[in-house]
Amino acid sequence: MDKVFAVIPAYNEQKYIADVVKKTKKYVDEVIVVDDGSKDESAGLAKEAGALVLRHVVNLGKGATLKTGCDYAIMQNAAVIIVIDADSQHRPEDIPRFLDALKHFEVVLSYRKLNKSMPLILRFGNWFINMTIRFLYGLNINDSQSGFRAFTADAYRKIRWKASDYSMEGEMIANIGKRKLRYTEIPIVTIYADKYKGTTVIDGIQIVFNLFIWRLGDW
Repeated sequence: MDKVFAVIPAYNEQKYIADVVKKTKKYVDEVIVVDDGSKDESAGLAKEAGALVLRHVVNLGKGATLKTGCDYAIMQNAAVIIVIDADSQHRPEDIPRFLDALKHFEVVLSYRKLNKSMPLILRFGNWFINMTIRFLYGLNINDSQSGFRAFTADAYRKIRWKASDYSMEGEMIANIGKRKLRYTEIPIVTIYADKYKGTTVIDGIQIVFNLFIWRLGDW
């Protein structure tokens, strides 16, 4: 039977991690939480909630954290991998929609419906990155920075990223374009449970710079 693994990167997410794990377990065979050097109780709470917990001794970044979890899932013979954030920005209830779409595609991305809960600077930055991806890779992506994604094990081997930071989401999309993988996007609700933490303006500049570097490497 094909196994579905969820990989959740976590850094100081004790407020939400247990709830996210419990809800996610309803839809997958195994939940892997990768604790990225948290200084709070994220790891212990995730384990109590039923997750298999891997830990980084020091904070390495989202890209490195997701890669640790996805590599482990592959070692455990995962057929499908779902990546979902630990801060309640994503609804585990949407996982069946990703799994259904994977019956026809190799990678399923998500896009957030724009509303006032997303800060204006982030909306602009996301739009600019999306336009850069369209120009460089010919992919019409609605939301390049949404981290709620799913892919087959074979697709993961083709899109596996090198970036250790938030650039990994852009690198994954760049690899989808370069490898010409079959992908689709599905809409998700935009949720910000707390004051937004994540990609900054500096991160956005770095992502755009990396997109050009990755493209130039193929020309």
